[in-house]
Amino acid sequence: MRLKKAEAVLVTVDLEAERKTPAKKAKPKKKTAETAEIARALLDLVVKTLDDNKAEEILTIDLAGKSSIADFMVIANGRSNRQVTALADYVVKAVDEAKLGPARTEGKSGGDWVLIDLNDVIVHLFRPEVREFYKLEKMWQADFRPDSE
Repeated sequence: MRLKKAEAVLVTVDLEAERKTPAKKAKPKKKTAETAEIARALLDLVVKTLDDNKAEEILTIDLAGKSSIADFMVIANGRSNRQVTALADYVVKAVDEAKLGPARTEGKSGGDWVLIDLNDVIVHLFRPEVREFYKLEKMWQADFRPDSE
């Protein structure tokens, strides 16, 4: 499709106007006792679902004070691409049935590493060799305070 010169100028001006308009920043939500309780219930549901469906090496990491993206992170293994994908399906189904919020997934087509974003809980499901390669738990469990030895 070819644009006429006048149309091309209008499109360029519109794009420049969008770039100059500052993006509205989302206000961080305040954590209340109720949201912390929901996050804990979600974590418990995820861990139970993974355990019931034979996930291996389930690890939970409390992200309080380390990140504002979530309250908890769960890392677990599946023995194969097929099991990793199935574990992701079980977690999403359990969260949907419990009505604990939306679940967004990435990586299900490959099955090597599936990320499930549950807002307050982030779930990483790996094949063992992929988990060993990325070593997420070492990064998130490290104590980065300068006064620690």
